Amino acid sequence: MHNLFVKSAIQQTWLQKLRQKEDIFRSKSAEIDEMAAFPKENIQDLVEMGYTSITLPSAYGGDGLNVYDMVLLQETLASFDGTTALSIGWNLGVVGEIFERKLWEPEKLNFFAKEILNGALVNRAVSEAQTGSPTRGGRPGTTAVKKDGAWVITGRKTFTTMSPVLTYFLTSAWIEEKQKVGFFLLHKDLEGLTIDETWDVIAMRGTGSHDLVLHNVTVDETQLVELPDMPRGGKLNGWILHIPACYLGIAQAARDYAVHFANHHAPNSLNGPISQLPNVQQLLGEIDLELIRARHLIYSVAAAYDDEARREYLENELGVVKHTVTNSAISIVDKAMRIVGAKSLQRTNPLQRYYRDVRAGLHNPPMDDMTIKKLALSAIKQ
Repeated sequence: MHNLFVKSAIQQTWLQKLRQKEDIFRSKSAEIDEMAAFPKENIQDLVEMGYTSITLPSAYGGDGLNVYDMVLLQETLASFDGTTALSIGWNLGVVGEIFERKLWEPEKLNFFAKEILNGALVNRAVSEAQTGSPTRGGRPGTTAVKKDGAWVITGRKTFTTMSPVLTYFLTSAWIEEKQKVGFFLLHKDLEGLTIDETWDVIAMRGTGSHDLVLHNVTVDETQLVELPDMPRGGKLNGWILHIPACYLGIAQAARDYAVHFANHHAPNSLNGPISQLPNVQQLLGEIDLELIRARHLIYSVAAAYDDEARREYLENELGVVKHTVTNSAISIVDKAMRIVGAKSLQRTNPLQRYYRDVRAGLHNPPMDDMTIKKLALSAIKQ
């Protein structure tokens, strides 16, 4: 597959680096899932190989990879271990977005670039139990109040992926005096900042998406790094494609398992493996049809986003990619399980893990209903 989409030497170099970790990452996946254990060793391996700074522009010392590059590498990484890929993908996407759009003051960008190059990890902390997905525009219950020249922040954030190893939490809070939502850069060691280990789910069990608890966390006024004019869901951000890229990689892993099983499983009722059966071939063909369709969509949209001359024409495509790829991944894993049969339900079988993990994609932004509604509204306005 990748030969068709690899376009540069640096992509090939990074693919080779990731493949050196394939066996060890795969070997840990079952235990990560069974124990709901965050893959600290995997993330540390990625930090040490410089992977966490690939989306940092070359002007700041990073590799300067674009969205297309990220999708290619993240898909590959997810085929080894989805938990590791989804976790580190948030860091890559946040870094890519911040520096692409120059969201912060120059001196803050310079400081943060050095932090990233030194191994710092970051994710946005935006979701809350009462507001749901921030892309729907709900006002956060987390508040930031000015006191004696500093900001005092109090609140609780949910779904804070990679919380066990994050260096910085880019945290949204309602600022009453400004009547706006601002983003504060909070270091993990700040007094009053704690992690409540609440993550207990059946999918993506090892992402460490615990609650971030902020109790009168006091920071300098310069840590208010973003004061956007519109909700985050209203801005074009191609870096969110790390999400469908992850689920595409998991679907590829499920497909590969099903193909191997079909070619090697030979019950004594047949003269050869089940891959000779028409119904199995039908399912395998449908799997590859969905993979090819989803893959061409995500890479074509990523390429369009990276091309600034074409980016302005993107309207709903990012949401369409996420919707299409995620639902295709669910369908692909389902078909793979139909091929393998009851063995796919064994806890030792990776397909049951893939089946659970890809369903998590339905709850990553943007949600399916929002994507469909935006398409409808766009059509009506024409």
